[in-house]
Amino acid sequence: MAVCARLCGVGQSRRCRRRQRHNQQGQGSDSDMDDEEGERIVGQRQGDVCGGDGPESGVATAGPSDACEYGSGAVNRGGFLNRTTTGPPHPQSLAELPPELLVEIFSLLPGTVLPNVALVCKKFRQILNTETIWRRRCIEEFGMKEDLRKMEVGGVSSQDLYVKRVNPRVKSGRFMKLLPDYEHMDYRDVYTHLLHPYRHILGLWQPDIGPYGGLLNVVVDGLFIIGWMYLPPHDPRVEDPMRKRPLFRIHMWESKKATVECMYGHKGPHKGDIQTVKKDEFSTKCNQTDHHRMPGGRQEEFRTWLEEEWGRTLEEIFHEHMQELILMKFIYTSQYDNCLTYRRIYLPPAMPSDLLQPGLFKGTYGSHGLEIVMLSFHGTSTRATKLTGDPNVPAGQLTLDVDLSRPVVLPDLEHQRQIEELSRLVLGVHEEVQREVEQRAKGTSDTVSSVAEGGCGGATGADGLEVDHGTCSDSCQPGPSSSTNPPEAQPFVLPLGVMARNEVYPRTCRKCFYGTGLIAGHGFTSPERTPGLFVLFDEDRFGFIWLELKSFSLYSRLTDHLAHAHAPNMERFEAMLHNMQSWTS
Repeated sequence: MAVCARLCGVGQSRRCRRRQRHNQQGQGSDSDMDDEEGERIVGQRQGDVCGGDGPESGVATAGPSDACEYGSGAVNRGGFLNRTTTGPPHPQSLAELPPELLVEIFSLLPGTVLPNVALVCKKFRQILNTETIWRRRCIEEFGMKEDLRKMEVGGVSSQDLYVKRVNPRVKSGRFMKLLPDYEHMDYRDVYTHLLHPYRHILGLWQPDIGPYGGLLNVVVDGLFIIGWMYLPPHDPRVEDPMRKRPLFRIHMWESKKATVECMYGHKGPHKGDIQTVKKDEFSTKCNQTDHHRMPGGRQEEFRTWLEEEWGRTLEEIFHEHMQELILMKFIYTSQYDNCLTYRRIYLPPAMPSDLLQPGLFKGTYGSHGLEIVMLSFHGTSTRATKLTGDPNVPAGQLTLDVDLSRPVVLPDLEHQRQIEELSRLVLGVHEEVQREVEQRAKGTSDTVSSVAEGGCGGATGADGLEVDHGTCSDSCQPGPSSSTNPPEAQPFVLPLGVMARNEVYPRTCRKCFYGTGLIAGHGFTSPERTPGLFVLFDEDRFGFIWLELKSFSLYSRLTDHLAHAHAPNMERFEAMLHNMQSWTS
């Protein structure tokens, strides 16, 4: 009520409030005298501005007929404001502002509070029917196109408004327009019945597809909300752009009603459904799974899927183990073509001391093809977490863990080509790390034993532990904070005998660090961390040499713009990483 009173100008006037203060404080109070003196001074200034003549005291003595207008008041013989004037009054409340000014003010408010503003009075409710207000909310909150009518005339890209019905056998087809009639639709309807109800599903998500995972980006695209599944480029072209495939879309098929459609398959959009399971989780369901089937049966579906997923036919894949992995993935993922659950993921926050900009990268993983990882920084370490995975190391697991406090200085090119020399350098650091871990564990054990026994040896154990920790703290400083200038590039070559999926890799690098990579058997059996070398090439590329596997993985940054994806803070991001690992463990 207090808010409504302020907006509509309801409540005591200034004169009533002065009378109330007068009654509370008594006759001749200083505050009343100050108020009266303030009004007298205003009267004097108005008299000066209007050019009135008066005595030396400066108080205007002109009569009412000689008084001039000054905004909403005039000056009488006593020098006080005359409230009854012929000029336009100053607005005393928000409701008295001109409509065009109220439109501008309401356009700056979040769309979620506008329904409450409409409850204040009839005038506000009428003004909130203005399209300008809702158009600005659609643009600023959801990045929608600026002109809804212009979009209806000119249209947007064919992949947004049309669907191509493809005959996989002849690899051709025709575009069919699948747009509703937007002639009688306005921005308020779009905001109220499409953008606002589904705002919670915008952003990045990871589908629950067993060990394979995935990356879904839900965006406002033209007049639609579209869920795009991001797919890595075909192996081994790691530096190619990401591929996108629409899984579902939501739009206004009828006025004041949003429609969900499944986009999976080759027969065009069909009926679907979206359900919010809980916070940061939702699910999709297809109501017409017959649209996913092909006339040629499973064999034709597999060949079409293989060409889309790998860019080749089964006959072109000579490696028998790779054929088994591909067939296994097709059988497993086909079970999820009618219903999927998604969990929210965030992009990692960036800090000034980071070695490079954190984010998403595409990486080569041998027979498993290209996979997507998330690179993040945590103090003196950098970690790569899988967003897409495989039967050996599933999605959500920590694939790389790099210690930035342990740089490795590469030898000359001749010695770099020798795998024995590189192994000697990296394994030397690995053994040092193992010794420090054992010393910390022993120091902790001695401390606990001393405290339990109540002897004086506890101080010695604790002191020894503190010294070891202090020594590590001095040396465990991230490389990027030591210098503001970028490091000079140094020659780099892969050792002989190390396999690389992509023969084209950078020949210079900036820095190298000791790290470990996660390897496991089929079904994530017997997982272990094996030592390796993290190689930073530039801001958008890095690599990892798996010493035990004698293989090399090259990672390239995903450069797509991802809206509504950044973590609110580091705590939320850390919690998301913890939950992600628990999904697949």
